[in-house]
Amino acid sequence: MSKRFKYYILILILMIPSSIKVNAMYGHEKMVQQMDQLINNELALKGAIAGVSIRSAEDGKIIYSHQGDVRLRPASNMKLLTAAAALHILGEDYTFTTEIYTDGALKKKTLNGNLYLKGKGDPTLLKSDFDQIAVEIKKHGIKKINGNIVGDDTWYDGVRYSLDLPWSDETTHYGAQISALTASPTQDFDAGSVKVVVQPATKKGDKPIIKLTPKTNYLKIVNHAVTGAEEGKKNITVERVHAKNAITIKGTIPIKAKPEQDWIGVWDPTKYAMSLLKQSLTEHGIQVTGKLKTGMVPDTAKMFTTYHSIPLSELMVPFMKLSNNVHAEILMKEMGKVVKGKGSWENGLEVLNSELVKFGVNPKTLVLRDGSGVSHVNLIPANQLTQLLFAVQKEKWFSSYLQSLPVAGAPGKMEGGTLRNRLKDPLVRGRVKAKTGTISTVSSISGYIKTKSGQTLIFSILLNNLLEDTKGKKVEDRMLTIIANQ
Repeated sequence: MSKRFKYYILILILMIPSSIKVNAMYGHEKMVQQMDQLINNELALKGAIAGVSIRSAEDGKIIYSHQGDVRLRPASNMKLLTAAAALHILGEDYTFTTEIYTDGALKKKTLNGNLYLKGKGDPTLLKSDFDQIAVEIKKHGIKKINGNIVGDDTWYDGVRYSLDLPWSDETTHYGAQISALTASPTQDFDAGSVKVVVQPATKKGDKPIIKLTPKTNYLKIVNHAVTGAEEGKKNITVERVHAKNAITIKGTIPIKAKPEQDWIGVWDPTKYAMSLLKQSLTEHGIQVTGKLKTGMVPDTAKMFTTYHSIPLSELMVPFMKLSNNVHAEILMKEMGKVVKGKGSWENGLEVLNSELVKFGVNPKTLVLRDGSGVSHVNLIPANQLTQLLFAVQKEKWFSSYLQSLPVAGAPGKMEGGTLRNRLKDPLVRGRVKAKTGTISTVSSISGYIKTKSGQTLIFSILLNNLLEDTKGKKVEDRMLTIIANQ
C-alpha cells in the first residue's frame, strides 16, 4: 500500500466523526453556533461546568451536545427519574392508605382498648382528613377511648433522613423527616411540616400574631419578635431548635407589612400525625384517656376504617410543579416496599436503577443517592436525562408525567410551578414544560420545548460549580430562548 493511499485513508477516518456531527445538527447550525458562543463567552460560566443535551422528540437523535456525557449534579432534575420509575412501577391510579385499628371492645359508648393509626406513606393527610376519621369513629357510637393512640409507621424503615441531607436543611420543610405516618399543613402537601404566619400587631412595640396551620399544640412557639414602625424594614426569622418542637420567631415586622410566611419541618412526624388525630377526636366529642405512643398494630386488632389518598397521577402535580423533596423520598421508599418488601432508600435505589434500564438509561453512567436530588453526590450526564425524556413519551402514563411539569410563564403554583415567574417572553411562554433544580452552586432544567417552527425538542441543561445559582437561571433562560427560536 502506497504512502499516498494510506494518507487518504487516514483523512477519511478523521472526517467520519465530523460528518456524523454535522449530519446530526443539520438544519440547526445557527442554534449550535449561538449555544457554543453563549457557553464559551458567558461570564457566569467561567470556572463552572455546563452539560447540555438537545434531542429530537420525534426520533431521539442528539442535535446538540456540550459535555453531554459528563456526570454532573442534577439537583431536582433527579425527580424526573424518580417520577418516571414511580409511575411505571406503581401506576397512575396508585393510592396510599392509612388504616385505623383497635384491640379493644366497645361497651356503653366506651372503647376499652387502644386506637391504632397505621401509616403507609400517605403524604397528603390534612387536619381535615383526621376530622373525617374522627367522624367515622363517632359513627360507631364511641364517645370515649379508654386507651392510648398508637402510631404505626413500620411500613417504612426507621431512617428519617436521606444519606447526604445537609444538616442545615434538617429543620426546613424541604428537609422534613420521612415517615410512613405523617401529615401536611395545606394542599401543597408539604408532609411533615407546619405553616407559620407572622402577622404584625395593631400596636407598635407589641409582639406580632403567630398563626400555625394546622392549629396544633404539638409545637411550642417562642415569640421574641416585635411589631415595628410603618417605615421600618421587615426582618423576621423563623427557626426550629434541633431535635425539639420549639419554633423561635425573632426580628421586626412593620405595623402595616404583609404577613410573613414560612414552613418548618417538625421533629417526629409520626407523633405529629397522632397528635392531630387526638385533637380531631377531642374536637368531635371523643375523650381519649391514654397517651400518644408508637408501636405495631397487633395481629388480633380489628380494622375500623381505611382512608385513601388522591391517586398518584394527581399527586404528581404538587410533587413536580413545586419540587417536593418529601414526595420524592416517600416514592423512593414506596417503590422499595412494593418491589422488594422493605421501604428503605437502599431498596428504592436498587429498584430505580433497574427501571431506568427499561428507558434506555445506562445506570453505569450514574451515581444516585436519593430520590429528590438534594444530595451533592448524585451525578447524571445530560445525555442520559434527555434519553429518559425521549423514552417515556411512549408510556401510557406519559400524559400524567408531562402535565406534572412546570409550564414556562404560566400563572399559578399548580400550573407554572417553579417556572411561573420565568420565561415570560412570548417566544417561550407556555412552550417550555420542564423540571427545574437548585442546590448550592447548582442550577438545572430539563424537559420539552416547542420551537418557533413547531418542532418539539427535548433538552437538559446542567450547570455546576456556579458562584451564583440565580445567574445560572438567567443563562438557562437565554439558552432556552435560543432553542425556541428554531
